[in-house]
Amino acid sequence: MIAMADMDLEQLREELDEFAQPAKQEGRTPLEERIIAGFEEIQRFVDEHGHAPRHGEHLDIFERLYAIRLDRLRTLGGHMGLLQGLDRQGLLAQPAGIPLPEEELDDDDLLSELEGVAGASSITQLKHVRATAEKRAAEEIANREPCTDFDAFKSLFHQVKKELATGIRETSRFEENATIQPQQWFIVGGQIAYVADMGEVYTNAQGREDARLRVIYDNATESNLLMRSLQRALHRDPAGRRIIKSSNGPLFSGEAAEDDIASGTVYVLRSNSDHPDVVANRDLLHKIGVTGSDLKRRLANARYDPTFLLADVEVVATYKLANINRTKLENLIHRIFEPARLKIQITDRFGKLVVPREWFLVPLFAVDQAIKRIQDGTIVEYGYDPEKAALIRNSGVSGRLEG
Repeated sequence: MIAMADMDLEQLREELDEFAQPAKQEGRTPLEERIIAGFEEIQRFVDEHGHAPRHGEHLDIFERLYAIRLDRLRTLGGHMGLLQGLDRQGLLAQPAGIPLPEEELDDDDLLSELEGVAGASSITQLKHVRATAEKRAAEEIANREPCTDFDAFKSLFHQVKKELATGIRETSRFEENATIQPQQWFIVGGQIAYVADMGEVYTNAQGREDARLRVIYDNATESNLLMRSLQRALHRDPAGRRIIKSSNGPLFSGEAAEDDIASGTVYVLRSNSDHPDVVANRDLLHKIGVTGSDLKRRLANARYDPTFLLADVEVVATYKLANINRTKLENLIHRIFEPARLKIQITDRFGKLVVPREWFLVPLFAVDQAIKRIQDGTIVEYGYDPEKAALIRNSGVSGRLEG
C-alpha cells in the first residue's frame, strides 16, 4: 500500500480517475422518449413470437409494420447510442441482404423518412439537415406531442386492428395527392394514423388546397400537420397505405340476390378416427373449414387424407356463403377458435408425422354462435373462452362492423 506522504496530488488524481463514472444524463427529449417507446414495442413482439419482425405480403400486417419501424430505427445513426444499451435481443445489427444507403438523403427524403418514426419535433437538431429543411419542417410538419385524451381513441384503434386482422378492413396503396378526410385511417412510417379532425380548407402559396389536421397515432401521440404533408409522407413511404373497408362484400346475406355468386360452404365435421385423443373428445372435437367445391367430393377420400385424421368423417353442420373470400373467412374462423385448437400428431401412410391444424375442441353451439356473429358483423367484439366453452365479449370493445 502506498503511503499518502509518498503520493503527490497528480498521482492521486490519476488513481482516482480510474474509478470515476461518467456523469449520467438526466432526462430525455420527447424525440428520444418516442424512439425508445417504438423500440420497446418491437422488443415485446420479439419476446412474444421468438423472432424479429419480417417483411412479406403473406405476413400479418402488424409484423410488417414493426419490420418497417425497425428498419427506420437502424438508420437513425445519431441515436444509435440511445438504443444500444437497451438492445438485449441484438435487433439493431444490420441484417444481411439489406444494404445501407450509399449516399446522403436529400432534405425531402430525409424528412419523409423521419416523419413516421419519431415525428419532427427535434428535426432541427440534426446537424446534416440544411436550413431550408428546417424552415420546411417548421412550416409544414407540426410537432408530435403526447395525446392527452388518447383513452377516447384507444377503443377505435383496437377495433381497427381487429378488423385488419380478420379481413373486415384491408389496405390499399395511397396515390399521390389522393384526398384525405376526417375519420379516415392510414398507415405511415410503420404506425396506424387516424385523422380525428380537419381545419378550414384554404389555398396555399402553390395554389393547392390544404388544411390543418389533427392526426392521432397508435403510439398515443398526435400532431397537427398539414394535409399536404401527410399526403407527401404517405406517397413517399413504400409501405404507406390507406385503411379501408374490405371490398369483398358481406360475409353472408339472408337471401341470395340474382347476381350473387355461390362461393362455397362452411362445414363442421366430426371424426370417426380411433385415435385415443379423438375417442376421448369425439362429441366436442370438430373440424371447421371452408370449401368452394362439392362437399361430398371433398370428403370422399377422407380416410386417406391426414387433414381428416386418416378416417371417415360425419358432417354435422354446413353454412352456405356468397360473394366472399373463402381464405379470409376460414382464417377468421380459425383465429377465433385458436385457444381451443387440438394439438395432435398423426403418422400418414408414408410414415411421415403430420400435424392437422383445422380441428378444434369446441361445442357445435359455439360454432353456430360464431357464424351468427360473423353474419351480423359483431364478431370483433368477441373471443372464445375454452374454459367457458363460449364466445365472450372482449372488455373495452364495443360497436358493430359495417358491411
